[in-house]
Amino acid sequence: MHPRPPLLLALAAWTSVGLAAAWLPWAWPVWQGSGLLIAAVALGDWLALRRLAPPRITRRMGRALPLGVWSSVTLEVANPSDQSLKLSLHDLHPGEFALRGLPVDLNLGPRQHGRVQYRLCPPNRGDFPLTGCDVATRSPLGWWRRTRILPPAETLRVFPNFAEISRYTLLAANDQLAELGVRRLRRLGSGAEFHQLREYREGDSLRQIDWKATSRMRKVIAREYQDERDQRLVFLLDCGRRMRHRDQGRGHLDEALNALLLLAYVAVRQGDAVGLMTYGGPQRWFAPRKEPGTVNRLLQGVYDLQPSLEAADPQVAARVLLAAMPRRALVVIITNSRDEDQEGLAQAAQLLRRRHLVVIADLREATLDRALEAPIDTLDEALRFHAVHGWMAERREHQERLRHLGIQVLDLLPAQLPIALVNRYFEIKRAGVL
Repeated sequence: MHPRPPLLLALAAWTSVGLAAAWLPWAWPVWQGSGLLIAAVALGDWLALRRLAPPRITRRMGRALPLGVWSSVTLEVANPSDQSLKLSLHDLHPGEFALRGLPVDLNLGPRQHGRVQYRLCPPNRGDFPLTGCDVATRSPLGWWRRTRILPPAETLRVFPNFAEISRYTLLAANDQLAELGVRRLRRLGSGAEFHQLREYREGDSLRQIDWKATSRMRKVIAREYQDERDQRLVFLLDCGRRMRHRDQGRGHLDEALNALLLLAYVAVRQGDAVGLMTYGGPQRWFAPRKEPGTVNRLLQGVYDLQPSLEAADPQVAARVLLAAMPRRALVVIITNSRDEDQEGLAQAAQLLRRRHLVVIADLREATLDRALEAPIDTLDEALRFHAVHGWMAERREHQERLRHLGIQVLDLLPAQLPIALVNRYFEIKRAGVL
C-alpha cells in the first residue's frame, strides 16, 4: 500500500493547521478534529482497497514474434467485484524491447471488462520472459495505491523475420522468384533426370529424340529432362564472433538465417533433403530431411541462435560434418572471414571437397563498400580508401585461390545473400555437377 497525492495533500493541510495552532489557540481543536477525520477516512479507504478483488488479466498475442517488426499484444482485463475499479497497468515486457502504448489507466465498472492494446518490437531472437503485469489499483477515494504483479507469466519466442521469408516463399510457391532477381531458366533436355515425353521442338538436340516413341506416334517425340531430385543440401553456419557484425541495425547471423530458411524451402520443393550444422558457438546438428515439415523443423531449431564470442574453427566443423555425412551433398558454408581466417577456411573447404560440392558464402560489411564510394578530400580519407582497397584486393586474391581449388565462392553483402544463394543453387542443379 502506498499513499497517493490526495492523502499527502490532506496531511500537508493538517500539518499547516498544527503549525498555526502554536500561535492561534482556536486552531488547536480544529487540528485535533481534522486529524481524527483524516485518520478515519484514510483507514476506511485503506480497508476498502484491501477488500477489492484483483482484476483478471488475459494476454492475447501470437505464439512467436518476428524479429524487428512491431507486433500487437492485447490485454483483456476483467473486474470480478461489485465495485468500480480504477487501475494503472503496465505489462512487464523484456527491457530491451521497444514499446508503444503502455502504461495505461483503466476505469472499470462492476463486473465490467476492458481491453488494452500495445505494440512490441523485439531487437533480438530467442526466448524472453514475460513475468506478468504490474497493476496499480487505486482506492475508491483515491487516497491509496496497491501495486501487485499479476499473471499471466509466459515465455515470449522471437523468430527470424518470417514475414520476409514468407514473401520469398510465396513467390517461390507461385514460381515468381524472378521478380526478386532469381534466375531460373529450365534448359530442356540437359538435366539429369527424365521428366516426360513431348513433341520435338526447334532447338532440341538429336540425342533427345525418342525413336521408339517417334515410330509409334508417327511424329517426332523428344525426351525432356529435369534437375535431379533426391539430393542433399547441408548448411555449415558460422555462429562465431565474426557474425556479430551489424549492418543497418541487422545482424549478419540474422541475415544468414533468413537466407538459409529461404533456400531450405526452395530445396525441399525441389525434392532435396536439407540439413544444418552450426559451429563457432552453439553446436547443433540437423540431419538432412526432405519432408514438408523440414523448414519448420529448422526454424524451431535455430530461432534462438546467437553469435558467440568464440573464434570459429571451420576445420573442426569440417571433420565433424564429414563423419556425419558419408554421402555426397552440396555443402554451403556461411561465414564472415578475415585474413587470419583464410587458411583455416581453405583447409576446411579442401577437406569437404573430397566428398562434397562446396559453396562458401563469405559476407562482408557494407561500410567497406561505402568507404570505397565516398569522396576523398583529406589525407585521412585517402589513407582510409587505400587501406580498404588493399584489404579488399587481398580478400579477392584469397577467394580466387579457393576457386582454383574447385570451390565456389560468393563474396557479398548480407542483404544480397538470400537471392544469391538461391541463384547458385539453381545453377548447380541445372549443371548437374552435384
